[in-house]
Amino acid sequence: MFKVLYLLLEVLVVVLPVLLAVAFMTIIERKQLAAMQRRVGPNQVGYYGVLQPFSDALKLIIKEPVIPSQSNKVLFYLAPVITLFFSLLGWKNKSLA
Repeated sequence: MFKVLYLLLEVLVVVLPVLLAVAFMTIIERKQLAAMQRRVGPNQVGYYGVLQPFSDALKLIIKEPVIPSQSNKVLFYLAPVITLFFSLLGWKNKSLA
């Protein structure tokens, strides 16, 4: 039980900073593109647009999914999970095996 909680905590310690870094790199990129195009950058959500990446994530989560009618629906949902699983498998800690 504690080993599982410890592993989940390890995952959060790695994943959370990466997600926050990506969110803030996105806002920096948008500010730079806005400056290059001589327009106001993302400043509508929060103080100086700091909450913009979080509103983008919320919009992505609640967006209506588009599923092709002729597709295999199980495979359509399972394919990204399988891809993520195999890409993260390369980071597997050899000492846990």
